[in-house]
Amino acid sequence: MPVERLRQLFNMTPEVLYGYTDISYSSFSKVYRSALVFAVPYGEQLTLEQYTEERFENGICSARGKLEQILEKIEYVLKEENIKYYVPPVAQENEEELKAPFSFKYAAVNAGLGWIGKNDVLITEKYGPRVRLSAVLMDIEVEQNIGIVESRCPADCTRCIDICPHKALTGNVWNINAKRTDLIDYHLCNRKRSEYIKSHGRKNACGLCMAVCPVGVK
Repeated sequence: MPVERLRQLFNMTPEVLYGYTDISYSSFSKVYRSALVFAVPYGEQLTLEQYTEERFENGICSARGKLEQILEKIEYVLKEENIKYYVPPVAQENEEELKAPFSFKYAAVNAGLGWIGKNDVLITEKYGPRVRLSAVLMDIEVEQNIGIVESRCPADCTRCIDICPHKALTGNVWNINAKRTDLIDYHLCNRKRSEYIKSHGRKNACGLCMAVCPVGVK
């Protein structure tokens, strides 16, 4: 059974969070019936006291490398089981809409991995927002995880809002019906991060709103 083989795969990486959700809300549901969503913790679980942009970027890159290794193993299983699947791209389709073809965050909350914080990032109980997400769409029926539909951020916590250098966060509290624009001026955030490209060849990782989050801090 493919689900049992996938469970065994994730048993070998117990630090990685994963879950399943149907994707009836997505245009991909015409071809695929479910999604396996997983979250790999950053290589360094930085707090604000440890934070530098370079260290934060290195933590992201470390998680990306591990994520790609896991994806290879998942694909191997699905190919052997002759299951139709698709790995959606992480990249946004353009700089105007700033949306990827498939939202990993929305799939993650539906798979019960966490909720969306006031910083517009997935928050997990174990790691807070310090994770990198991926998803694999599959044409099989699987037992669904129970989704999370409301924020679990402390009502009086405004750390991420206060530390944003560009004041891009609105301070609104997420629920499953919230839109991204309810939480963040994403174009402002993206524009400021893009100013880094000239000097560094990439956008500013800018993880201040994640480093300051108290959730998941040991």
